[in-house]
Amino acid sequence: MGASHTKRFYLPDGVLAFMKSRLLVTLTALVFLLAGPAHAQQSSTDTADDSVISATIKAALLDNRHTSGTRINVDCYHGVVQLSGFARSEGEKTYATKVAAGVSGVKQVVNSVSVAPATSMGTKLDDSLLTGKVKAALMDAADVKSLQINVETHDGAVQLAGFVASAAMKEKAGRITAGVDGVKSVDNVLVVRPR
Repeated sequence: MGASHTKRFYLPDGVLAFMKSRLLVTLTALVFLLAGPAHAQQSSTDTADDSVISATIKAALLDNRHTSGTRINVDCYHGVVQLSGFARSEGEKTYATKVAAGVSGVKQVVNSVSVAPATSMGTKLDDSLLTGKVKAALMDAADVKSLQINVETHDGAVQLAGFVASAAMKEKAGRITAGVDGVKSVDNVLVVRPR
């Protein structure tokens, strides 16, 4: 019987940094492109400003060793930033607020991030399926602009975040979500946009 050998692959200095910077640029561009439809009622200048703020915060969260840019969502409306999603610790949640507040153009940070432990791969798969079911239910609902709502799920607990036009839309989205089979609880942290 032969000995088991593990080959390790090392990247030359600078290649990992180059790959990371390319990833940040790509994600920033993606956030910028996707943020536009969620802010359709804003003027084009406000949307561009808010999109830049969101993209800058997202890139900074990805670059900060204390935060996860993949678990924390960023929405911005007229300089008011909402952070949502799931952090692994109170410290990560606190760092996310500091990162967002340090970005130019941010007037206020609403930190709606929930703290939750890591889950198994099976639970993550179940959560992804449940998120899809909730998004489909919201898309089917009249008077709910589902593209303005971020849906995240952690161990069956569903979080709704983002900026919506009215308290009635916020309430209806929460009610619809609670009615989806498999939802254990709803954390409705939707923010009603100021008029």
